[in-house]
Amino acid sequence: MAKGKSEGKNKKSKNKANLKIQNIVATTSLGKPVSLTKLAKTNSNTEYNPEQFPGLVLRIKKPKSAVLVFSSGNLVCTGTKSIVQVKEVINSVIKQLKKINVRITDVPKITVQNIVASGSIDMKLNLNFLALELINTEYEPEQFPGLVYKLIEPNATFLLFSNGKLVCTGTKNRKQLDDSMRQLIKNIKETIKKAG
Repeated sequence: MAKGKSEGKNKKSKNKANLKIQNIVATTSLGKPVSLTKLAKTNSNTEYNPEQFPGLVLRIKKPKSAVLVFSSGNLVCTGTKSIVQVKEVINSVIKQLKKINVRITDVPKITVQNIVASGSIDMKLNLNFLALELINTEYEPEQFPGLVYKLIEPNATFLLFSNGKLVCTGTKNRKQLDDSMRQLIKNIKETIKKAG
């Protein structure tokens, strides 16, 4: 095996990543204005400081998440790990708004803005080698031990670590996430093969 290259752990390596979604950022509009002052006064699980930020932070216990609520009725939901959980959180917000006489009658359209997933690939990675051979990378080991690798198509950004662990961000659905992982593994393998 050539020195300095990334290498598989064994020949039977599936080269399949095991990914776990850690966070989904989703947005929606409730279509009605919300009195953030009223919402803050009636809920102890809120943070509202309009001088510093125009939105109210509403913390949901189950599933554990945080929702930015804006007076326009726009919401930004963070901390969930599935679309089912996003829907649960939005429904919880709607129930809390009902208490301050804001009645939402239409089902809000949810848009996923970003998915953050973590996992690993069955390879040890030589980050110095990959930083030199792959395009769209940033690697400064004195500042951070991971290599930043940006895919153009599908649009995703990876943090890669030498032990094969990784974080993927920038995808908007499971298919994009899986496609990004396939492309990452393909690019790494082609880079190793080309240099061999």
